[in-house]
Formats: sequence, C-alpha cells, structure tokens
Amino acid sequence: MGKTRENIETKLTAAFAPLRLEVTDDSDKHKGHSGAREGGESHFSVLIVSEAFRGQTRVARQRAVNAALREELSGPVHALSMQTLTPEEA
Repeated sequence: MGKTRENIETKLTAAFAPLRLEVTDDSDKHKGHSGAREGGESHFSVLIVSEAFRGQTRVARQRAVNAALREELSGPVHALSMQTLTPEEA
C-alpha cells in the first residue's frame, strides 16, 4: 500500500469512523492522462459507509470528505471519485 493511500484511509477513518471503507488507487487507468504521475497514487476512488453522513445531502457528504483530505487534494491526488453512504444506503 502506498503512502498516499494510507494517509487517505487514516484521515477518513479518524473523521468518519466508517463501518466500511474501500480506497482504490485507480492511477494505472489514467496513464498518459493529465495529472497522472509515474508511480501512481494520483487517482483514487473511495467507498465510505458512515453514520456521520446521516441527514446530509450528497454534496455535503462530498464536501466533508474533501475537507478531511484537503492536504492530499492540494498535492499528490489529482482526482478523487467517491461514494458516500449511510448504513441504510449501503
């Protein structure tokens, strides 16, 4: 597991106490595209299931994830795809 992926998992776990968390490095699917770096860890997808999302809109959930990963999104991560669900939605 790469350092950036590890940081994403650590920060999302601390911020949302997820019941389920999947962080996938999709960088090899983007070789040759804008933002792709040698060695990967530039494009990620996240599936996170948490009680913390209860009562929040999809946009509010995504903003909360973006805020938790502010450092990664301003540096090594070029693209982040996310699914943010409550336990009932999972």
